[in-house]
Amino acid sequence: MKIHRALTGMLALALLVSASSFGAAAPNDAGLQRVQRFLTGMQGLQAQFHQTLSDGKGAVTSESNGTLAISRPNRFRWDYTDPYKQLIVADGTRIWLYDADLEQVTVKRLDDSISATPAMLLSGQGNLADNFTVTQTVQDGGVQWVQLEPKSSDTDFKWVRLGFAGEDLKYMQLGDKLGQKTLLDFTHFERNPKLDPARFTFKVPPGADVIGDTADTAAPAKSGPATPTEKR
Repeated sequence: MKIHRALTGMLALALLVSASSFGAAAPNDAGLQRVQRFLTGMQGLQAQFHQTLSDGKGAVTSESNGTLAISRPNRFRWDYTDPYKQLIVADGTRIWLYDADLEQVTVKRLDDSISATPAMLLSGQGNLADNFTVTQTVQDGGVQWVQLEPKSSDTDFKWVRLGFAGEDLKYMQLGDKLGQKTLLDFTHFERNPKLDPARFTFKVPPGADVIGDTADTAAPAKSGPATPTEKR
């Protein structure tokens, strides 16, 4: 299984239901304001997550667990702890994807091509409205769902839904162009925690193969931070 490219190319939710089953819809302006309010003043976050991947028919194909840390701008760390150990680190300049089983590192440069990914939605500094359009805002019990679609067609996902419980981000729901859906359920959510900058640097493990933008890989960018391939 691979690291879900919705992180960089983060991360599909079995929680897909029709708009009518979410409850009463709210104006999309309210959804945009809700996401902007969450992002305003946020310097970082950390949480644990449970990730579920389902196919186009809704059948669950894999589940995984791990931790997430974000230090804005442009630094994040996704640690997959089980069933397979995988790591995704953005150091402000590049994104590093490490598969321990394969002993392989894939490197991508942080640039405009990933500005409209879910990972950069949470960790970037750009104007939300420049990269995403809010297409739905609904309330389902204690969760407010905001659906966004990327304005760029050069992405691996079709939409992302953010589920807010109070002031916390409780869920992230993704739908990709292959019909797969990813659900991220966050727990132990902390806003603006004290984070060690060293968590957002990556050193290539001895013996690992490196694929991609390998320029200056011996000197990772200094720190100042997902969606996430799954093993199949």
